[in-house]
Amino acid sequence: MRSRLRGAGAAAAVIALALVVAGSWFGYQQLAGPSCSGQIQLSLAAAPEIAPAVKAAADQWVSDGAAVGPTCIAVNVASAESSDVAAAVASKHGATLAGIGQPSRTAVTPDVWVPDSSTWLLRLKNGGATAFAPANGASIARSPVVVAVPEPVASAKLGWPEKKLTWTDLLRQVITSKPPLRAGIVEPTQDAAGLSGLLALSAAASSVGGTDPVKAQEAMTGALRALATNRSSLRQDLLARFPRSKDPTAIANGLGAAALSEEDVMAYNATEPPVELAALYLDGAMPLDYPFAVLPGIEPAKASAAKVLFEVLTTPGFRNRLAAQSLRAPDGNWGAGFKAPQGAPSPAGGASVPPTGQGGTAGLDPSAIERATTTWAVATQSGRMLAVVDVSGSMKQPVPTARGASREQVTVAAATRGLDLFDDSWSIGLWVFSTNLRGSQDWKPVIPIDRLSNNRSELRQGLGSIKPSAGNTGLYDTVLAAYKEVQKGWEADRVNSVVLFTDGKNEDDNGISRAELLQQLKKLKDPEQPVRVIIIGIGPDVSKTELETIAKQADGGAFIATDPTKIGEIFLQAIALRPAAPR
Repeated sequence: MRSRLRGAGAAAAVIALALVVAGSWFGYQQLAGPSCSGQIQLSLAAAPEIAPAVKAAADQWVSDGAAVGPTCIAVNVASAESSDVAAAVASKHGATLAGIGQPSRTAVTPDVWVPDSSTWLLRLKNGGATAFAPANGASIARSPVVVAVPEPVASAKLGWPEKKLTWTDLLRQVITSKPPLRAGIVEPTQDAAGLSGLLALSAAASSVGGTDPVKAQEAMTGALRALATNRSSLRQDLLARFPRSKDPTAIANGLGAAALSEEDVMAYNATEPPVELAALYLDGAMPLDYPFAVLPGIEPAKASAAKVLFEVLTTPGFRNRLAAQSLRAPDGNWGAGFKAPQGAPSPAGGASVPPTGQGGTAGLDPSAIERATTTWAVATQSGRMLAVVDVSGSMKQPVPTARGASREQVTVAAATRGLDLFDDSWSIGLWVFSTNLRGSQDWKPVIPIDRLSNNRSELRQGLGSIKPSAGNTGLYDTVLAAYKEVQKGWEADRVNSVVLFTDGKNEDDNGISRAELLQQLKKLKDPEQPVRVIIIGIGPDVSKTELETIAKQADGGAFIATDPTKIGEIFLQAIALRPAAPR
């Protein structure tokens, strides 16, 4: 029973706060009294599947008299998709996430956020939110990421439940089996389970390719294209594509496999569909870990309240609340009432998630996540692009980290590899530029903009023919001409862009000035027909300020590859971070 020493005054309040900060639930229980002199409003946003358990536990805590010293605590728990909160946090902290658009106009960031995965925290930090440093971040629940397969397909095609499959086996079923397994995915840039499956398939593609990066990319591109055919931005839409009848034709034509959480499969089967889903537990998929992230900037009293709420959400009783929502405890075990799918391991296997008390992003590979999300975005979106490559004399310089290959060779190799990721719906053209390439003109068209279904081989040959000239860098005139070219053939429902590679500053004394270029771009800009300019600076001689100023005026971005061997990665990042519609 609680003590009624509320009249102990300021000293008691100080002691209570100290005990809360120390994380002592017992001390808190003893010092929190029945009356309040004020109230702390703590807002918490949680992924929809865990929100009911969090709300029930928080409501019980508040009902029991939650307080920090003389101040009572009210907890407002809101169910919110992790991608929606991520968009709001990214906007607040100046981060950019591939596949995540602008937040809704009514979106606000909470005091505490429980997304479905720590990958959201890592992507925000890696996406430019340098000041984003949430406290705690420890896991309060877990749900393994599984491959969901209709039971008849799982038994007939995959040997379930007897056969133990790997992600490499699944990859081969998707891209080489006859007929191929119809796999789908929830957009991995917007869904943590989809991202986990994509990362596992990426690792499998690397193993298929062995030491040959070309074969690895071919395997990965094949898998991405197959998944993209049955992708969905909403989990419920994807689930609706599974067969809804036991008729063999319906099963053959329905979705055959998708990376989902264990909770997704359990919730789906709980609706008693005509064809239930089998959950295949393949080693190597990163589980959803539901980190308890106290967002930066909240006041100390709220932070103290959040510390105690975290303890409430790590009690044995909360484990049973999780079980009612088809979720496991952070250690992978489950509470009372959990109806495990056939073959479910206990504790859950899968990739390692740090134990309670450690930051949830520990052990995650930010570079692997970035590669996966950018490669997916490039391989599955469609656009119209004019690639413009610097062929000035400085592009002859050797790159020490590329075994002596020149800047030009490294750039062309990166562009050629990138070309393989674009599907035939893209429209791409190629220019080169220096100074005085055509009389006094600094740029020269190589391949006109056209659908890749028509000009892919010509583009590959055009890239292969690029050689540095003896000229300088005619940057300003070229940017303006390229902008006009893309604007002239502008196409609706596509991102129309100029992507320019350069290793220097403008060196054309006979061309327009930077001020004139910016003025012309401002005059040409049409909000109804936007054109985006992306500039990739190569090596140490570029002026970042110059490139950023130009790109900003054209609604684009500047990316600097101080190490030219990183051009390929930066190119994919630049293409992937295209504008997205507001939510």
